[in-house]
Amino acid sequence: MADNIVLKNEETNDLGRIEMAPEVLEIIIGIAAAKVDGVYSMRGSLANNISALLGRQNRGKGVKLSNTDTDLAVDIYTFLNYGVSVPKVANEIQEKVRQQVLFMTGIELAAVNVHIQGMVPEKEEPTVDPNNLFEENGDE
Repeated sequence: MADNIVLKNEETNDLGRIEMAPEVLEIIIGIAAAKVDGVYSMRGSLANNISALLGRQNRGKGVKLSNTDTDLAVDIYTFLNYGVSVPKVANEIQEKVRQQVLFMTGIELAAVNVHIQGMVPEKEEPTVDPNNLFEENGDE
């Protein structure tokens, strides 16, 4: 999406137009979705991963905007923590994103599509004792 999004002013004034870059909406949506309990991370591309290695954070990753002449829709690609209720977390993502975009920009989204890309299990700590690698009992 290359075109800026024109915000419609409820109040009539002659000060001019308000335009917003699509990246601004992507950042708002990315932050709102990432803050939902149960979301592990947002899906990123190779460029996002390289930027993260360099210390830059792309908050709009995993978000794709699409628009028609009258509607604006968003697709969110995310990874969830293992053990959470997928429908519950997906519904919460939809609600939080819709609320934040409406609150911060006044734009009503036509659709918030959530795509679950995977589940990430909890990281388990190794249970190997470095002093007893072969689990030898002291009984012998």
